[in-house]
Amino acid sequence: MPQRQGLQNHTAGHGFLLLGFSDHANLQDLHFTVFLFIYLMVLVGNGLIVLITGVDPSLHSPMYFFLRNLSFLEICYTSITLPKMLLAFLTEDGRISFLGCAAQLYFLVLLGSTESLLLAAMAYDRYVAICDPLHYTLIMNGGLCVRLVVGSWVAVIPVQVGQTYQVFTLPFCASRDLHHFFCDVPPLLELACADTFWNQVMLHTIILVFAVLPFSLIVFSYTQIVRAMLKMPSVLGRHKAFSTCSSHLGVVTLFYGSVMVVYFKRRSSDSADTDKYLALSYTIVTPMLNPVIYSLKNKEVRRALKRLLWRK
Repeated sequence: MPQRQGLQNHTAGHGFLLLGFSDHANLQDLHFTVFLFIYLMVLVGNGLIVLITGVDPSLHSPMYFFLRNLSFLEICYTSITLPKMLLAFLTEDGRISFLGCAAQLYFLVLLGSTESLLLAAMAYDRYVAICDPLHYTLIMNGGLCVRLVVGSWVAVIPVQVGQTYQVFTLPFCASRDLHHFFCDVPPLLELACADTFWNQVMLHTIILVFAVLPFSLIVFSYTQIVRAMLKMPSVLGRHKAFSTCSSHLGVVTLFYGSVMVVYFKRRSSDSADTDKYLALSYTIVTPMLNPVIYSLKNKEVRRALKRLLWRK
């Protein structure tokens, strides 16, 4: 696009240019319509989850407390990227200021790390519910649930402040074109005119602590859950236990699958385009499907939604 080419020189000293999906300029209107629809689905779907788990007494349990926080997080997560992307489709202007890019990166990595820890907390909740049901209410009390959620948010703040500072104190080359639809660490490091070895070390250390370790805890939890399920004498009991975990497993698979591929695969010439489309999975698709998965797989959520609609 000629207009975008002119912006590339202008943005060299004034921030960055998010190229996004500009290589498909003839599809801008279609992209705008599709992503606007997705954003509305995220807001409405996750907003309903937050509402019904808050007002319906039958959903005032640890599992739905975690789900309410996850849905709120998904709304925040998509609101960092989608409005800016929609505006770029409308104006054909993907410029973002230096401070705007830093803020977007910080909140994305903060919320991404928080979601990873929150999913691990939800797996622990299911582990206690199925493997130690007699002590469930004693262990998963309100105080512990609040501490797990607050800890998921607070624990990552200083680390992500450090990573954001480390990235944006790098000297960047003349070209500020980011082959992405949001500011992320790998594409920013590719624009740096300096050795990024320690940035890569910090990036992979953070992924190890806030992605691989929580994922390992989730795998361990579900290993114990499967063992407990196999010991259940009743087929109905096993089915009920699995149904309480299937929604969480679906979200975990979507989120961690794409994140692991993006941040651990070998960089190549076509990796920018691949990363861009994979990033859609954990930043947009997962938040959109989260309420769908939980409403389809969970009878209690469906019943609560029907009760809410009847009252309205």
